[in-house]
Amino acid sequence: MKSILAAAAVSAASIGGPASADTIEIRHNGETPALIGAPNNFTGHAVINPMYPPNDFTRSNVGLVDFSPGARTTWHSHPAGQMLIVTAGMGWIQEEGKQRSVIEPGDVVWIPAGVKHWHGATDKTSMSHIALTYMKDEKNVDWLEPVSDEQYHYAKEME
Repeated sequence: MKSILAAAAVSAASIGGPASADTIEIRHNGETPALIGAPNNFTGHAVINPMYPPNDFTRSNVGLVDFSPGARTTWHSHPAGQMLIVTAGMGWIQEEGKQRSVIEPGDVVWIPAGVKHWHGATDKTSMSHIALTYMKDEKNVDWLEPVSDEQYHYAKEME
């Protein structure tokens, strides 16, 4: 996520700088280059489209993440929480020690600060979500170990 933040910050500087409290700012689709998910943070093919960098007013990093079938994050947590808004496809999310859940377009997921989890596409469908990741002490994510194929394929779904 640090590379996402860096790319978003560079982009912010190149298209007018950070938001201010007294004017509307528009970021047009395609103005910020997409990034391929780093192999130490994702399994499979994931593309991150930074949408809006954190600043003094928003305090969150916003990005659209597209997961190919089978792609997923590593286990991770967020020091100030994260909100996911599923926009397309079907995916899975799992909190450590709990059953995995299906997430679909229109679903909104709140992940509290410090909760270890992973999310991504199902093994047969792609999935896209907008991620709003909140900042604490200039940090938004703690990346952990990969989700094993066994954990990914054999986790029981919530009923």
